[in-house]
Amino acid sequence: MTEPGARVLLYSRPGCHLCDDARAVIERVCADVGTSYGEVDITTSPELMAAYGEQIPVTFVDGAQHDFWRVDEERLRRALAREDGGHRRAGHPA
Repeated sequence: MTEPGARVLLYSRPGCHLCDDARAVIERVCADVGTSYGEVDITTSPELMAAYGEQIPVTFVDGAQHDFWRVDEERLRRALAREDGGHRRAGHPA
């Protein structure tokens, strides 16, 4: 269930309790800040399974990997609040 233009993307797989926990945090934060998220089931792609099978859940913000295994709510909120879309700029603290 990917949403076009979603700022947050969760790579997950069915039956993963850490993915359920991550999804709950992402849903709450995205609702609070008024942004969208999408989710990709990595079991639908051998390439995604090979790349992320041992790290899920994996969270991306604005196309850059943000977290894996757990989602830190405050860190996600800070990333979504930055004007540069969550990417660090040279000379600017994270």
